[in-house]
Amino acid sequence: MEEKIEKFKKMIKEKKMIDSMLALLQWDLETQAPKGGYKLISEMIGELSLKSYNLTTSEEFSELLCELKEKEEKIDGILRKEIEILEEEMEKIKVIPSDEYRAYSELTAKAQGIWEVAREKNDFNSFAPILEEIFNYNKKFIEYRGSNSDVYSIILNDYEKGMNIEKLDKFFEKLKSEIVPLLKEVTEKEKKSKENLNFKVDEYNQKMLSEELLKYIGFDLNRGILSESAHPFTLTVNKDDVRLTTRYFENIPFSSVFSTIHEGGHGIYEQGIGDELKETMLADGTSMGIHESQSRFYENIIGRSKEFWFGFLEKSKFKYKELEEVSLEKLYRDINEVSSSLIRVEADELTYSLHIMVRYEIEKGIFSGEYSVMDLPKIWNEKMEKYLGIRPDNDSEGVLQDVHWSCGLIGYFPSYALGNVYSVQILNAMKKEMNIQGVLERGELNKIKEWLNEKIHKYGKLKTPKEIMVEITGEEMNPDYYIKYLQEKYRSIYK
Repeated sequence: MEEKIEKFKKMIKEKKMIDSMLALLQWDLETQAPKGGYKLISEMIGELSLKSYNLTTSEEFSELLCELKEKEEKIDGILRKEIEILEEEMEKIKVIPSDEYRAYSELTAKAQGIWEVAREKNDFNSFAPILEEIFNYNKKFIEYRGSNSDVYSIILNDYEKGMNIEKLDKFFEKLKSEIVPLLKEVTEKEKKSKENLNFKVDEYNQKMLSEELLKYIGFDLNRGILSESAHPFTLTVNKDDVRLTTRYFENIPFSSVFSTIHEGGHGIYEQGIGDELKETMLADGTSMGIHESQSRFYENIIGRSKEFWFGFLEKSKFKYKELEEVSLEKLYRDINEVSSSLIRVEADELTYSLHIMVRYEIEKGIFSGEYSVMDLPKIWNEKMEKYLGIRPDNDSEGVLQDVHWSCGLIGYFPSYALGNVYSVQILNAMKKEMNIQGVLERGELNKIKEWLNEKIHKYGKLKTPKEIMVEITGEEMNPDYYIKYLQEKYRSIYK
């Protein structure tokens, strides 16, 4: 038995090495590779993806899993969970022909470069053909599984176990019924000027502040780095090599502040995974919804709180000289201003989930056949006008603004809204064990990180999202806490 366990661990180590190399190629592709190098990198990604596929779907690996499962009473919980997750992964990919698996991996690598150029040139038509291919591949891969369930529901379940169209429709309808009236209520209140935050900050100073912010919230820069990309993201090689990106706009200095804090939340999660899981398939976040709960927790609940800026403002003034005369009250009000915006990553807390609804309804419509890819700019603009009351002037600010579809992350967007809900539910549980306001005012962010490490991060994939939420909060996901949080916060600001 020990011999089989060692053989299993050796094969997993090989798979993780391949996955780490893929991560490094992906990082290079999105941060510093010249456009002329995209083709070769895409081919390299395809080749390595095929190696990972062949290992996972090999008869040798399948037989080994079966043999270990038959003796599962003799193996530990970590190994049992690994086998469970690997069996699920094998079921998904073994039905996909190897040539198609490789072709899709190359396609999504290539698509990111095409998307970036299309966004720069405001040219959706140049991106539409490859985007249609990506959607078609996703549909075909699900159909290979032979399930009678709705294609999009299966995709949603892959990102958040137990999730489907029926549940998300009810979830978004509830959010919409509460958020849209609240949005109307607060935007009718008199707004104060944002003139004190309308200033330029050069890229160098923004970079310095971003790194200081990461250290302040608890991200370990000895085990991670911060770089730049067209769209902020987090990529993990392993828990000791976690890579974040942000982006800098001289005229919108707080854009980098909040994208950095957001990605820092993802990074803290990855760095906090238990050491005993490091060499296993469990060394990752348990779901994208829980992962987004951590980034949204840091970005919004911490980063947009008055107490956080009370503790950090003095540290930031020497970087942002323009803030020297800004009062805490003014800053708090301005970073929580409610205003319908075109760009999701710049959206305030209140309108953010409306941006997600736009993307969710579009994805659902494409898989149902209601929408075609070529019609997406028109559909996008109509939905933005319907939900947020604004219409993009161009596709770069509309349908081309997100990188996710080019990466093949179809079905990912609802995770952001689920993350918002999880984050507030987690906040309520945390409040019962610590004085969060005092902790933030004193700059004791390590206490918050340690609490999250202990309750969530260290478990990686060892526990399901449902298990984590029930253990922490005593119940499954409940959007009522999130709605109440928004109502109390914004009615307090907009009196």
